[in-house]
Amino acid sequence: MRDELLTIGRFARLCRLSVKQLRHYDELGLLTPAHVDPHSGYRNYSRAQARDALTIALLRDADVPLPAIAEIVRSAAAERSALLRAEGERLAARIERDRERLRLLERLALDAPYDVSRTVAPALALMSVEDVCDPDGIGEAAGALVGRLLSAAEGWRPPVVGLFPLDVREGMRVAVGVEALSPNLRLPETDAVTTRHHGPYAELPLAYHALLSWIGDRGLAPRAPVRELYLVAPGEAGPEELITDIVIPVEEPK
Repeated sequence: MRDELLTIGRFARLCRLSVKQLRHYDELGLLTPAHVDPHSGYRNYSRAQARDALTIALLRDADVPLPAIAEIVRSAAAERSALLRAEGERLAARIERDRERLRLLERLALDAPYDVSRTVAPALALMSVEDVCDPDGIGEAAGALVGRLLSAAEGWRPPVVGLFPLDVREGMRVAVGVEALSPNLRLPETDAVTTRHHGPYAELPLAYHALLSWIGDRGLAPRAPVRELYLVAPGEAGPEELITDIVIPVEEPK
């Protein structure tokens, strides 16, 4: 059996990997040598391990988490295919998020100005639904709330209103509502600062940046809840055609 084993150097050449990589995979517990000489410590590998070595290298290059790589390598063939497809879907979602971040940076680099103005936000009598979410899930949570709201509301008038805390944190409470004949939430008239955002919801942080900078420059104190008024109902237009008014209540410092 010893004759069927390859030295770490020969195995590295077979897999087109470096000896350093193979030693690192061993240290991480991802690819254990088929045999380790108890006296010299030399590692030896079987040819059958080449597929696992190449799989690990590809997954590491794709930034797949180490626990997921370990699960994939140790799984049976049928289960491995399902796990790889699941990682592919997660990678596709991450790529889309990175594309959104890239568009955000490109728009930020353009330094396109927002028209910020002081206003009096009117009192609102809303039929609303609410939920708790984490920062990464705020968009998904708001979208689900809109679906729940519009399927239950009758005789409502646009716009749809999103209500958010000032502090984005774990376990934050968000709500959406519409003006209706039977409100369950009333917001008072308030002094506020507002701007209009044209484009995808993923780029709303640019508008918030403009608003909060404007507020800070004038020594005002922002207050919750922040109001987002969706002037184009979700699903009625493409991302570039969306229009959102952002309204942040403010008060003079005490």
